[in-house]
Amino acid sequence: MSAPADCRSCGACCFSESPTYVRLLGDDWSALGPDAEHLAWFIGNRAYLRMESGHCAALVWQRQPEDGEVRFHCSIYERRPTLCRELGRGSPECEAERERKSEKVAQALAIRSTRLLPGRIAQTLS
Repeated sequence: MSAPADCRSCGACCFSESPTYVRLLGDDWSALGPDAEHLAWFIGNRAYLRMESGHCAALVWQRQPEDGEVRFHCSIYERRPTLCRELGRGSPECEAERERKSEKVAQALAIRSTRLLPGRIAQTLS
């Protein structure tokens, strides 16, 4: 399996059913700025990114104007948490995530390709 051309469009590492999947460390909460209140939450005394419908709440879908294809987009990519930053594109960990979750990712894309569901949907790229 080759590395994705752009890890912001892959999305595999953003899928999990665990509410404690992405723990926020150090300055991660403040880096999220005003988005922290709706994208993250505390469980006990630890902060985590919220998970919605089996994926990170910051993961959105965009319909591409050039081909109409629906692709993933990380809405906080430049401010993503440390854990997300440390997962290297094409690394063994990345490859394991892509292999383990490829079916779930493909199903999510297929559903959203036929009808963009309500929720956190990004606007079509210009």
